[in-house]
Order: sequence, then C-alpha cells, then structure tokens
Amino acid sequence: MSRPHLPIGTWGNVRSRAERKDAEGKVVSWRASAYFRDHDGRTREVTASAKTKGAAEHRLLTKLRDRAKITQYGELSPTDKINDLIDLWIEKLEERIEDGRRSPTTLTTYRTAIKNHVRPALGDLLIGEATTPRIDRVIGTIKRNAGRSTAKTCRAVVSGMMQLAVRYGALTVNPVREVEAIEARPKDPPRALTNEEIAGLRQLLTTDEAAVRADLPDLVIFMLGTGVRIGESLAVLWSQVNLESSAVEITHTMVRVPGQGLIRKAPKSKAGVRALPLPDWAVTMLRRRHAAGVLPDEPIFADSLGGFRDPSNVRRALRRALSPVASTARRDLGNTLRSARLQAGLTRKQVVTKLGWPKTRLELIENGRIKLDRELVAILVKTYRINLDASPTLSAQVDQAAQPSPSDALTWIRSHTFRKTTATALDRRGQSARQIADHLGQAQVSITQDVYMGRRIHNPSAATALDQEFADLDLW
Repeated sequence: MSRPHLPIGTWGNVRSRAERKDAEGKVVSWRASAYFRDHDGRTREVTASAKTKGAAEHRLLTKLRDRAKITQYGELSPTDKINDLIDLWIEKLEERIEDGRRSPTTLTTYRTAIKNHVRPALGDLLIGEATTPRIDRVIGTIKRNAGRSTAKTCRAVVSGMMQLAVRYGALTVNPVREVEAIEARPKDPPRALTNEEIAGLRQLLTTDEAAVRADLPDLVIFMLGTGVRIGESLAVLWSQVNLESSAVEITHTMVRVPGQGLIRKAPKSKAGVRALPLPDWAVTMLRRRHAAGVLPDEPIFADSLGGFRDPSNVRRALRRALSPVASTARRDLGNTLRSARLQAGLTRKQVVTKLGWPKTRLELIENGRIKLDRELVAILVKTYRINLDASPTLSAQVDQAAQPSPSDALTWIRSHTFRKTTATALDRRGQSARQIADHLGQAQVSITQDVYMGRRIHNPSAATALDQEFADLDLW
C-alpha cells in the first residue's frame, strides 16, 4: 500500500545533517530539509542552511510557513491583518485607475473613508475575525456618527475588500453580503431656480466684491447656458469655443488627485464628450471676455496666472457668496462660538472631524453665514463641554440669530443647481429626454439608446429654448 499524499500546503518530517566541516572536522554548516506539497500537487524538497543545526531548522520552518501561505491563500490568509488586506485592495484599485476603468476621484473618496473610519475600526483585526455581526456593528456605528452617505461608502469599501479576500482564499464567503444595506433617504424632487431666483442670484453675485474676484457671475452664466458640471466648465479652453457658430466643445473635466495635484482628465463616459450650442446671452458674455485678450490654450475661466482653477475652491467661493452675513445677531453668535472653541483648545479641523461635518461648515458658522437652530448649536457646543440649556446668555443669542433673513432664500443653491435649472428649462420648452441627456452628457441605461443612437449630436434648438426661457432676464 502506497504512502498517503501530504495535504497541499503541508510538509513532512524535518531532517538535518552536517553540510560542511572545517579542517579539524568541526561542523561549520548544517542543512535542514523537508518535503513540501505545492499548490500544483507536486512534492518538492525545500532546504535551508545555517551555521548551527537549530538555526538551519528555524530558517527552514520559516520558508515552509511562507510557502504554505502562498500556496494555500495566494497573497492573504485568515491570520493576516485587515490592514494588509486594505493595502492590497488599494493597490488593485490603483491598477484599475491606471487602466482607465475607475476615476481618480473614486480613489480619493475611498481613501478618506478608509483613513477616517475603516482602518480605525477594523484595521487591527485579523481577516478571519471579520464576521458579519462585527462588520454590521461597525457600519451601524459609522452611520450614527457620520451619516448615511459615509456609512454607505464604507460598506462598499469593506465589501470590496472582503470580496478580494475571498478571491485570495483568506475567506470562503463575503461577510458583508448579509450586512444590513444602507437605504438612502427619499430624495426631494429636483429643484431648479425660478426666473426670480436667477435675477436675485445675479444681483447678489455682481454686487459682491469677493464673488466678482472669484469670477462667479460669468461662470454661473456659462453653467446656466450649457448645463455643464463645474469641473467641465473650468476645463474648457478658448480654442474649444467658436463664437461665430455659437458653440463650445466639452471634452475634459478638472479634478484634484492626491499626489498628482490638479489634473485635466477625460470624462468617465463617451457621453461626456459633446458639442453644445450656446444661447445668445452666453455668447455675449464670452465675446466680452474674449475682447479683453485671451490665448487659445488658456482656460475660459482661468486663475490669476492664466492656469486652471480647482473646482473645490470655486465651490467654496460660491458657498461663501451664497451665505452672506445676514444680521449682526448671527455675526455675534459666530464670534461667541469661535471664542468657545478656542477656550476649549480645539481647531476647526478637530471639531468638524469629530462631528463628521463638511470642512467649511464651522468656518461659515463662525463667520455668521449660516442660519442656526438650537439643536445644531447644542451639538456643536457639546464638543466644547458647554450645556446650551444651562447657558441662558448663549441661548438668547441663538434665538436672536435664528430669526429669518432675506439672504436665506439663496443658501440652498449649489453648483449642480444650475445644471438642474438648465435641464428643467429644456424640458419646459419641449425638449425630449433623449435630447436633454445628450446635452447634459449623461449616459443612459438603455442598450438601444447607448448603442444605436448618436451621442454627439449638435442640437441647435437647445440654444433657442434657453434664449426663450430666460428672455426677460438681463444676463449680459
């Protein structure tokens, strides 16, 4: 009867023998060996040498264990830490980005989620300890502390990592599969600007010195006239504008990638590359800018040095412009809250990180640019070890600052609002969903539309529709 085979990834008895002796017959080198069954089923001899017998056997056992890990689990095992899994997953994601299958901004979003939530909660666990109940508790905690959106991102990240662990044999099933899904809150219907709101916005931007310095009045006109995303608008060169035919080519978008800086990249889908007609009022604005002197390879909306602008900085400037200091009461409350933070020895970054807020929210609060209520202030001052209900002076300030102000009417606007407004205007003027999608550069799910219908169709009626929709406004 033949000897039974070793299981794959295991080895037999370790044997040691003297390998070399000196002139006096003293052993100066030992060799340890054992037979190991590899992943292909073949049994091979593995050896290691050292000056002593014990050292040779220790070196051999290290080689055997490493070989077993590679044989049985590829690059991972259940006893590896999740931090190692995270590193490998990021490496694989970077490869997909290099191949053009993922956007660099995706990696930026995932890195933030990993740094702030996933690593602190799971990184030191072993992969084999990543059970469904444990991950479910972690995602639930993130949801309570940082919100649904962040929890949903973290769930997707952890699921991708565990799927990779399954691929490399460290797990047999993805434990995130049974973790409770993060259901999105019912979305409000898309809200577009009315003509009255556009007029009010135009008045606000053209009379705000900071907004004018940030070139916001003309940028908003361009976004309303084209429906393009803010990154796309900042990537347009003068060479892509034809003032004679009233058209513009959209071919790139601007993004900031950690480690690479600000880059001008192609859109995620072919639908994003398109030629757009321009309404007359947008052409008038561009002619005025062109007359001031431009270079063909210069962005339409360049920075002070003629280079590209960062979309994040432009969004920040827009938020500030749309959140003016509404009253003395809000300014005074902001100063009080700033003093309380400084007395607590905290920086703005520390506070927003702890509360899971956007980076600029606390700055806007302390500058008196956000309408606050008691609940929001109570959450904030709790981080400063202040009980709002036990602070009558602060409570009175909050009540005064909570009074409505005319400037509150525009604080809901974001850069994407202009895109929704353009789409709504085209819809009201009888444009089909197919025409609007092509104009906005949105990819469709329908295979018939994606494969058989042209995506870069020039649609002159779009400019006419926008001219008619905003005919009563003095946009130039």
